[in-house]
Amino acid sequence: MVVNLAAQAGVRYSLTNPHAYIDANIVGFVNILEACRHCGVKHLVYASSSSVYGANTNMPFSVHHNIDHPVSLYAASKKSNELMAHSYSHLYGLPCTGLRFFTVYGPWGRPDMALFLFTRAMLKKKPIQIFNHGKMQRDFTYIDDIIEGVVRVMANLPQPNPEWSGNHPDPGTSYAPYKIYNIGNNNPVELMTFVKAIEEALGITAEKEFLDLQAGDVPATYADVEDLIQDVGFKPETPIKVGIERFVAWYRDYYENKTPT
Repeated sequence: MVVNLAAQAGVRYSLTNPHAYIDANIVGFVNILEACRHCGVKHLVYASSSSVYGANTNMPFSVHHNIDHPVSLYAASKKSNELMAHSYSHLYGLPCTGLRFFTVYGPWGRPDMALFLFTRAMLKKKPIQIFNHGKMQRDFTYIDDIIEGVVRVMANLPQPNPEWSGNHPDPGTSYAPYKIYNIGNNNPVELMTFVKAIEEALGITAEKEFLDLQAGDVPATYADVEDLIQDVGFKPETPIKVGIERFVAWYRDYYENKTPT
């Protein structure tokens, strides 16, 4: 089997360098699909994103909802991955499972994500930028829960849905061996609650700069994980306080004698 977690990630960078997303997420992904087809791969599991829900406001976000209104090129590229995977499931019988990750955080995370940026700024006694004036909610999902979900899904080959109908098409399943899952904590957290947990873990009160909502961002995310629970018996549950404490402990240890870049 193949697990593809490679991509050009991030909503904001897609506003300044859109071609990187086409090269990595579209061209790169079709190369993965072709390799799987020609090598007889039995299961392709690939990372999608909660960003695909775009302008949807019907929460919690369900894999059975329509996702035709992305609000960033990054989101559009991830939806494209799901569509491309379905075409290969249909044409070649390639079993494909897409995983929509919800705001992954934890040790060894991306330096452009809020947890890294806030932690670094607080330790340097610099202000942190809080978008949408703090009126954001995110379904923060700890990295260990993401890994557990990926591993469980790997062993669970997608099956054609015998009840799928072209008259009422279900976006999350198919007549082909194709399936989509959300992997999220199923518990949206206010951004200011997130910031407070970082402050408590660091023992620092942050200087805050409140800004408007950025282009491409959405005010809230919230994962419906019923399909994941039903099919693989797993639900992410790491509390935000626990996850942030683990991240801060790692960050301090890793950068103890280094200068963050």
